[in-house]
Amino acid sequence: MTEERIQKIIARSGLCSRRDADQMVAEGRVTVDGRVAKPGEKADLATARIKVDGRLVKAPEPLCYFLLYKPRAVMTTCDDPEERKTVLDFVRPVVHERVYPVGRLDYHSEGLLILTNDGELAARITHPRFGVVREYLVKVRGDLTTPEYRKLMAGTSVEGRHVKPQRAERSSKVRGGKATWWRVEVLEGRTHEVRELFLNAGHHLQRLRRTAIGTLRDDSLKPGDFRTITEKELVALRRAAAKSRRPPARRPVRQGGKGPAKGNSSARRRSERKR
Repeated sequence: MTEERIQKIIARSGLCSRRDADQMVAEGRVTVDGRVAKPGEKADLATARIKVDGRLVKAPEPLCYFLLYKPRAVMTTCDDPEERKTVLDFVRPVVHERVYPVGRLDYHSEGLLILTNDGELAARITHPRFGVVREYLVKVRGDLTTPEYRKLMAGTSVEGRHVKPQRAERSSKVRGGKATWWRVEVLEGRTHEVRELFLNAGHHLQRLRRTAIGTLRDDSLKPGDFRTITEKELVALRRAAAKSRRPPARRPVRQGGKGPAKGNSSARRRSERKR
């Protein structure tokens, strides 16, 4: 008997990513033997009947990994209510496993996208604490002044969270000097993040292309093309996403081991009242 966390079982089944499975459990959409699953609960898929939205979770398929060049005007979803073309439409004729996109690329953006049924790896690639860098090549009208560049690097708020580039440098200048290409690296990978960063600096993007995901890149792929990720590439990608880059929270430092913690205003007020 081998028990695993419910969300891990769901992710390994290829139904969704680990993060989405966490959300499904939290929303009460998952049941184990007819009762609503609890966050953090464990079960054995060999003996338990686990369902998501009433659909039985089956044993996991063999893990598979693909790299797709997403064209512009394509949805980065498994399906679309408006029946627009999705990234899965490119792989369905030849890929029989149920894969899903890792992260997002805007409808009007293009570039590299991972498709897989490995929920564990997908969660590590998408979560910013693991530090998997996304690289983009973006085209903007005109050029950035020094103050605009500083504003770009200072970052902005996206979905209620402050984000900023890890690196940004001008790649080339379009003939005639009316536009420039910039190479940008970010960790968050939030929806519209790169567009919002440049918009905050005063520039609308004319084109955006993702050129790398961590150690994974391929300049030979054309829009709509996809291929299997090699074992060597997979090892490097897993190594890049193996450890959390988020530093541990610092505990308040006490001066000489006495008195209230530095920066703790409530403790400082209590100490002052006792005097």
